[in-house]
Amino acid sequence: MITVVIERCAGIDVGKKTLSVCVMVGAADADPQFEIRTYGTTNADLERLCQWLVAEHCTHVVLESTGNYWKPIFNVLEDSITVVLANAEDVKGRKGHKTDAMDAWWLARLLRHAMIRPSFIPPRAVRELRDLTRRRQQLLHDATSERNSIEKVLEDANIKLSSVLSDQFGVSGQLMLEALLEGKASSSEIAHLAQREARRRIPELTAALAGHRMNEHHRRMIRYSLKHLVFLEQELFELDDEILRHITLTGLEPAVHLLVTLPGVQQGSAVSIVAENRS
Repeated sequence: MITVVIERCAGIDVGKKTLSVCVMVGAADADPQFEIRTYGTTNADLERLCQWLVAEHCTHVVLESTGNYWKPIFNVLEDSITVVLANAEDVKGRKGHKTDAMDAWWLARLLRHAMIRPSFIPPRAVRELRDLTRRRQQLLHDATSERNSIEKVLEDANIKLSSVLSDQFGVSGQLMLEALLEGKASSSEIAHLAQREARRRIPELTAALAGHRMNEHHRRMIRYSLKHLVFLEQELFELDDEILRHITLTGLEPAVHLLVTLPGVQQGSAVSIVAENRS
């Protein structure tokens, strides 16, 4: 026999434009009463939904983690009611799948009988940190994409610097790239711009540059990528400052400092661990 654990709860079937909401109320040893309503997804509609659930003394509400559609609902309800976020794959085999209203009824029934395994929803401070760190990862990905684009243009121009230099965008690589964009120096002169350890490979660099086919189109495409890289670098600086400010203001700094004390864990890794924490 399944033990009823929640006497006043609600299930919400989430759609892009409308929500089907089933409020289920009843003592643990009795059949519950239920009421189903439909709401829109504007803020005004969500506020009315919240008012109804509070008026019905609902203690818990369940909704599926469908895309990002659940987030506006959660934002409105989280301060008033315990919100249970259900994994769509976890509950789809136990729902009616006939109408939105029936799905809302099933969700409420499953919640009432403690048959839903809630997904972890981190506190707002951690959610916001996660947004920032994931944004940082995206910027780093974009920067890598632009460097790859530059390398493809160089290959198209019969320039094989990446075959000689371990870091084509290090000091030596950047000096050579600037000379190539200027278009005045010979292959030997460009190769002699190599710095430090790379100077030992000047003959190989000269061979990698000799007879190249770089034209104005190639230079134009590289300049586009370089301009974007400068922008991305500035964005990363600003984002790093914002991440540090957020950690300090939200009280997450002690957790980051504790993680940094672990062997091999640097500041950036510690911040990511806190942001992606799922417990």
